[in-house]
Amino acid sequence: MPWILASLGCLALTGCLAPERSPLLGVDWPEATREAVADAAEDAAAEAPAVGFAAGEAEAVRIGGSGELRLTLGRTLLMTLAANRELAVSAQSPAIAAALQRVQRGVFDPEAFAELTYQERSITETSRATGERFSVDGDDLRTVAGLRQLLPTGTEVELSVDQQRSSSDRAPEQQDARLGLTVTQQLLRGAGPAANLVRLRQAGLDVDASRHELRGFVQRLLADAERAWWLYRLAGQRLALFERALELAEQQSEAARRRIAAGALAPNAGAAAEAEAALRRQDLIDARSLREARRLALLRLLGGPTGDLDGPADADWLTRPVATEAPGDDAFGADPPPVDDLEERVALATRVRPELLEARVRLEQDRLETVLTRNGLLPRLEVFLDLGKAGFDDTFAGSFDDLDSESYDLATGFRFVAPLGNERAEGFDRAASATRAQSAAAVANLVQLVRLEVRRAAVELERARQQIAASRATLAFQRSVAAGERQRFEAGEATSLDAALAGRDLLAAEIAVVTSRTEHRLALIDLQLAEGSLLQRRGIGVEAGGDAAR
Repeated sequence: MPWILASLGCLALTGCLAPERSPLLGVDWPEATREAVADAAEDAAAEAPAVGFAAGEAEAVRIGGSGELRLTLGRTLLMTLAANRELAVSAQSPAIAAALQRVQRGVFDPEAFAELTYQERSITETSRATGERFSVDGDDLRTVAGLRQLLPTGTEVELSVDQQRSSSDRAPEQQDARLGLTVTQQLLRGAGPAANLVRLRQAGLDVDASRHELRGFVQRLLADAERAWWLYRLAGQRLALFERALELAEQQSEAARRRIAAGALAPNAGAAAEAEAALRRQDLIDARSLREARRLALLRLLGGPTGDLDGPADADWLTRPVATEAPGDDAFGADPPPVDDLEERVALATRVRPELLEARVRLEQDRLETVLTRNGLLPRLEVFLDLGKAGFDDTFAGSFDDLDSESYDLATGFRFVAPLGNERAEGFDRAASATRAQSAAAVANLVQLVRLEVRRAAVELERARQQIAASRATLAFQRSVAAGERQRFEAGEATSLDAALAGRDLLAAEIAVVTSRTEHRLALIDLQLAEGSLLQRRGIGVEAGGDAAR
């Protein structure tokens, strides 16, 4: 008897612990992710300077109306973080996952229960002594209240108070009171926190995975915003070059017409100049269309129109962004440095890429699932103990006062349940094991793809870097050629076709120069995105609540 009472005392004390404060539920989730992100920030310190934020750019900006909107690269990123609607949708995922984690934690919350039962009876009984039949009229009133809690150890504890009043016309009124403590402990299936905390731990990992997913989305979103800004800026530069080329082609065409009128050229000698001017007009149409398309794409990333979602808001799409460089937007200048730390970048990508971090979290979830399914292969065996103190009297208060008496009741035993053929549990276990193996293979494959992606991005960045110097050299030569052909044309030593071809080559060289600089910036964005460090290099972090902060 003493060992039973001691065990009951320990279980009762354990049952009084709130589940969120219980040591069994005090799960410390791995800090490896946060440490990896911190390491990435340190490794990225020597990279190109972060996006420049000019004074006053942190103020909230809305797109609206048909005026101009001056956009530096820093302001573009700020507006994207503040107003992008896809980000507003994705930012809810961590909050949803955290709410579902609370649902799983609530499985171990204590619960109160109560029951009130009234029974009225009118029956006929037979006296055992005399054999006489007689009628009995009476009623019963029973009230039960208590607390119960399921613990991560597989223990269910229930504490109850039971009071019952019975009265009839054949016996005096009787009041019964009972204090009961019931403890049920699982010994095989469902025993121990390793299996019972699987769903809670998986929910916690789901929160981590949703944060990695959000971080990856924010990183890709900002990369898209930067690309959109640079491409819109390039479209404006190309448009300016085509406008100037058209102006020069029209001047050359006019000069050819004057010389034809003066008799210095044959009547058909101006056809080449006219054709070149017509070609430049075609190019100008395409350049304007391309800039318009990129303008709309940029506005969409910045949040789009702010009008009523159910009504027309076409006027907001008329906003004209003006891409303006701030200090630090093009800090590389004319001669960007080569990539000389490729292996460090590859190693960084395998540590901090959000996709890899999320995949590793999912793999841990699959491992926990195998813990649960293997536990499900066991039969159910439980030991129970029901201890009660009872009191009897003819009054309500007296029945509780009588609890001080030496009367008690005790019941203990075992329950065993085993399926005949465990196909369902074995199927779940095999599926969980196969899913875990599949996830492990997927992580290994993703690591290889990430390494390949970083190396390819580095190759593209080096190509773009070399093209900057090569295109500048080509432009210098083409300017000399074009100037010489114009002089020969004016001197009558060259045809208008020769001058037009030289002007066409010069335009292509000018476009190649501005394109090469933009392609280098786009390649750098792709490399930083591939290595997973773009947010750190921009000084942006994704907080626990899903918000992006600088």
